[in-house]
Amino acid sequence: MWRGEEVGKMLLTAIAVGVAAIPSSLPVVITIALAVGAKRMVRKNALVRKLPAVETLGSVTYICSDKTGTITQNKMTVRDVWVSPKAETINEFSVEQLLLLAMELNHDVVVDENNHLKDDPTEIALVEYTRKNKNYDPLWLNKFKRKYELPFDSERNRMTTIYPFKGQWLIVCKGAVENILSICYNANAPEINLTSEHFAQHRQRVLAFAVKFVAALPERISVDNIERDFQFSGLASMIDPPRPEAIQVIADCHTAGITPIMITGDHPVTAKTIAVATGILRFPTDRIITNTELANFSDDEFEQEIEHIKFYARVSPEQKLNIVKAPQNKNHFMAMTGDGVNDAPALRRANIGIAMGITGTDVSKEAAHMILLDDNFATIIRSVREGRRIYDNIRKLIKYAVTCNSGEVWTIFLAPLAGLPIPLLPIHILWVNLVTDGLPGLALAAEPAEANILNRRPRKTNESIFAGGIGIHLWVGLLLAVVCVASQWYEIHMENTKWQTMVFTILSFSQMAHVTAIRSDWQSIFKQGIFGNKQLAGAVFSTFVLQLAVIYCSIFAGNFQYTCTFI
Repeated sequence: MWRGEEVGKMLLTAIAVGVAAIPSSLPVVITIALAVGAKRMVRKNALVRKLPAVETLGSVTYICSDKTGTITQNKMTVRDVWVSPKAETINEFSVEQLLLLAMELNHDVVVDENNHLKDDPTEIALVEYTRKNKNYDPLWLNKFKRKYELPFDSERNRMTTIYPFKGQWLIVCKGAVENILSICYNANAPEINLTSEHFAQHRQRVLAFAVKFVAALPERISVDNIERDFQFSGLASMIDPPRPEAIQVIADCHTAGITPIMITGDHPVTAKTIAVATGILRFPTDRIITNTELANFSDDEFEQEIEHIKFYARVSPEQKLNIVKAPQNKNHFMAMTGDGVNDAPALRRANIGIAMGITGTDVSKEAAHMILLDDNFATIIRSVREGRRIYDNIRKLIKYAVTCNSGEVWTIFLAPLAGLPIPLLPIHILWVNLVTDGLPGLALAAEPAEANILNRRPRKTNESIFAGGIGIHLWVGLLLAVVCVASQWYEIHMENTKWQTMVFTILSFSQMAHVTAIRSDWQSIFKQGIFGNKQLAGAVFSTFVLQLAVIYCSIFAGNFQYTCTFI
């Protein structure tokens, strides 16, 4: 205005520069990038409930996962049963029959309309084994009708069922070996523990059974007055083989700088054999601890040991919350899996709570950020890979927006300082801001993952989005502006009346060249190939066509000329 420029024109230019300076399309483009990423993850059996989790998965440094069903196949098969030598015949049942009877009665398995067994795989395996045994009596189902039940809970680690039988009551209890031993009177604990450890060393999960007959039940059925004075009946050992891809997936975790932590209710020996076989335990300093050891740790002691503990055995849901908190206090980014009602606090506290889609309860799914539709640990790693890809693409979007917007501002700012007229009209600035920023920006969200994406360490959670050179990338915007202003000066010096058209086109086309150059931080465009991202190639081509249409088609050019002369 001081130089005598038209006031109205300068006002429109100032507003246009303000629009150009603010990357107004960035929130929309980032939201679309997250939504597209969530869609891709659903195809890989990961359902994202909270959209920011799509991107934050890329920061995960610890993954705490249940063993059964995620690392293993959750396809239980009973391998062996062991009858306690001290077990006694009761009524007409032999000691072998008492163990089979306990296995047949103490479960929640049901038969569906297709005559298939439905319930927990562990209980299905017990029922299948029992009904194929030569000592099984099919009439047991008619003789014994469940009257009462003390359901399983994580504190007792036991389940008790009660049945009327010939004027007496049969009570059956099933659970972890040490929990069953604590309520039995005739158990030879050293021999039972030795047998249990033998099974566990062969990666077998062990359940113990106890029975008793009583003449009458107390008026009030409770754990305290029912779960005592049992006869230890025997053990059932089951195998749940690791998933075929588990070893490679855990190796990928280590390569990606992620520490996989397994949590199980199984025996510590069983946990150790699986941890060694799958590569979770790799170094002599790696530890497995039980719920008892964990309970004896102070908070400070636990935080000191947390980075050496790779497997938790016999852990209760309440302890899972502490397992999440301790690494977070040391600035680790935690992902935690869970499927039960009691897992909800740990899932909610974790940076990324992951619920099981097949075996998970509604409560755990509501508390989680993400749901595994196939209950597979490999799906978590695929999701982490997708999260890193999305974060990389968001950084590219920001890098592109910073460069283009700063280039437009610098172009308008430098020309008057050089004694030149305003190089672009407001409509030109808005056109460049809309077309060249919008279409390629959206296409960058579809950029494939870098080849080394799982070979990098997780990014720090407190890292600025401008870290890694994005802030310095402003010099590219300045370079674009210098090229545009230099072209303007030269064309005016050569008395070319179409200089504004040339500045307009150079700014637009140079941004297209720039977007193809920032597709990767690690590879050049020549290694990636022009069509490595077909959406981006299409967006760049469409922008070229639209820009040429504005210049050469009189229908459009008339709206963009105003006071300048176009080709």
